[in-house]
Amino acid sequence: MTARADGLTLGLDTSGVVAAGLARGTEVLASRSHDDTRAHVEQLTPLVQTLLEEAGAGWDDLTRVVVGIGPGPFTGLRVGIASAEVLALALGLPCTGVCSLDVLALQAVRAEAVTGDFVVVTDARRREVYRATYAADGTRTSGPEVGPAAQVPALPVVGPGAHLDAELADRSVAAVGSLDAGVLAAGVDLLPDAGLEPLYLRRPDATVPGRPKSTLVTPAPRLRVRPASGRRGSGA
Repeated sequence: MTARADGLTLGLDTSGVVAAGLARGTEVLASRSHDDTRAHVEQLTPLVQTLLEEAGAGWDDLTRVVVGIGPGPFTGLRVGIASAEVLALALGLPCTGVCSLDVLALQAVRAEAVTGDFVVVTDARRREVYRATYAADGTRTSGPEVGPAAQVPALPVVGPGAHLDAELADRSVAAVGSLDAGVLAAGVDLLPDAGLEPLYLRRPDATVPGRPKSTLVTPAPRLRVRPASGRRGSGA
């Protein structure tokens, strides 16, 4: 399934904040975000509706949906990816997934904020960051990975995870902050297709509980005493 060249591409990303953007081809038309990282469900659809109104467009004007697949937290990624898939299915549109770190790298290249290799970092919580390294043209050369800030390569840093560590902040490229879903929508054909499986990189904090252990005391096994065998005596 291919999109019309003159149609609108909708970009969604919930790997961090709630972000949505619209583009026509490679031109960003509108971009909005909501900074509450725990309100993905409540904020995503109203955000898209606001974007369409600002662009003077309707749902029928959309011809493609692209979504960031992370890395990011379990719940946030599920909301964004599921919303993109349901919307694309309902409207009969193609749906593409891209690595969210690749979008931040593209933002850095578009802003001419980097001149050589660099690293993109975002907040992974638990005092860790998601990271990937890139060449000057935005091509990913390693990652994505998750780990402590001390493991981030000694390169210029791009992305919203830089503030989590003083050493990373010193190397931060200030021109690139949070993910711009407008760039996501406009740059979909420049970014590698990553499929629609979320990039969690580690297990979720909440897990399905296993079978509860019994607190009852198991009774001791009863010993079965076998009677001693003897010879039947002769009668008198």
